[in-house]
Amino acid sequence: MPTAEQVREVLRSVLDPEYPVSVVDLGLVRGVEVDGAVVRVRLTFTSLGCPCVELIQEDVRRAVLQLEGVEEVVVEQVFEPWSRQHISPEGLRRLREVGVV
Repeated sequence: MPTAEQVREVLRSVLDPEYPVSVVDLGLVRGVEVDGAVVRVRLTFTSLGCPCVELIQEDVRRAVLQLEGVEEVVVEQVFEPWSRQHISPEGLRRLREVGVV
């Protein structure tokens, strides 16, 4: 079974559809739990009206299912406030590269 850290690492391949930054570096991943072959990922979004919610959730499922031993991925939407402070230094660097911040 993968560890929570391995799940987070594979989630670095899931990019926000609007920016070339991973959901991890944007601070959208609020929790990862591995329970046998089931992985639960808690996600928040940059806004309540985010038009990419379903796309991001499906990308998360697809990425995590690539890990050996994972049979099910449960993506839970959490409505925790998000702000620029949640973006990692790497995420800020990438956003600067594309002229967003």
